[in-house]
Amino acid sequence: MSQSTIESTNKKEINKGKAPAKETILSPRFYTTDFEAMENMDLSINEEELEAICEEFRKDYNRHHFVRNSEFEGAAEKLDPETRELFVDFLEGSCTSEFSGFLLYKELSKRIKDKNPLLAECFAHMARDEARHAGFLNKSMSDFGLQLDLGFLTANKDYTYFPPRSIFYATYLSEKIGYWRYIAIYRHLEKNPNSKIFPLFNYFENWCQDENRHGDFFDALMKAQPRTVKSLSQKITIGGSTFTHPLFDYFHRFRYFLNNLPLTSKLWSRFFLLAVFATMYARDLGIKKDFYSSLGLDARDYDQFVINKTNETAARVFPVVMDVNNKSFYGRLDKIVENNKILSDIASGTGNKVSKTFRKVPKYLSNGYQLLRLYLLKPLDSKDYQPSIR
Repeated sequence: MSQSTIESTNKKEINKGKAPAKETILSPRFYTTDFEAMENMDLSINEEELEAICEEFRKDYNRHHFVRNSEFEGAAEKLDPETRELFVDFLEGSCTSEFSGFLLYKELSKRIKDKNPLLAECFAHMARDEARHAGFLNKSMSDFGLQLDLGFLTANKDYTYFPPRSIFYATYLSEKIGYWRYIAIYRHLEKNPNSKIFPLFNYFENWCQDENRHGDFFDALMKAQPRTVKSLSQKITIGGSTFTHPLFDYFHRFRYFLNNLPLTSKLWSRFFLLAVFATMYARDLGIKKDFYSSLGLDARDYDQFVINKTNETAARVFPVVMDVNNKSFYGRLDKIVENNKILSDIASGTGNKVSKTFRKVPKYLSNGYQLLRLYLLKPLDSKDYQPSIR
């Protein structure tokens, strides 16, 4: 999993075990899901493809790739203070995101191994990759006298529950968008070596193939679940205890009926595409813009390339995709970026809490309106969308 950030903290403080920075709405999230539904998943419809992907995982093509060389020696000292802070923020957010993926995949592999060994093995291999990525990023942080305390993250992070359907959509997009982000940076720096601020970027070409294979796995998994899995459990958990009620059963059946309608998959596809694209765009053109400038990249051009490519890729598995070529698509995303800048200025400016809240409300409403209009844009049917990529 590759797209995310954490707000900057004072990087002058050197700790052997650095706790994560303050969490924001754009921060990486740690997820949990319905393990019982996952272990009971029937893979027979697409088991052959899943087995082939698992065999690719077993080969572990990048086993010997993440080995540091002499280029890392003294590389941190060459960065000016501003670039140094921007890069450490990038490392921190990326490491947290990769570690989040590791925890989810590792827990899945452990919880479902008895009833669904093929699925469990695939998740175990992906957990291996994510742990390797997180460790490599954390080692780069140590070049700057910092390291994330991954044990602290594991014990203290809040975990967000996502039903399996949502996990499929979100992680598929996260892995595929991670591929396009990494390969775009690698190709840019290959053509512009003077903009390569740290040797970590030399590893992105092979690194992004891990992301691509993970995305292919979720592609195959969704094809094995053409109607996807149930999105609402009949159980409710409160304080560690589980309760059931007949009313939940009727409500569950109604929701299950809705979730199996063809229209529902289209609505979810649009929701997750928009959520991922809007989050990345707002982050990269807001708090991460200067980082991309340090690499010689224009954040807007970079994000639009990544979004367009991810949208094309998603058409291979999602029933519909976003119309990113609609003239209002990026215009509305730019408006959200503009609103966020004003919100940030209000938050850091003068005035009491009440007055600041009143000044923020119109911008929050504007952001909600822009997102609603983006969601209501007529989507493109994937079967008609550049059929050559399917």
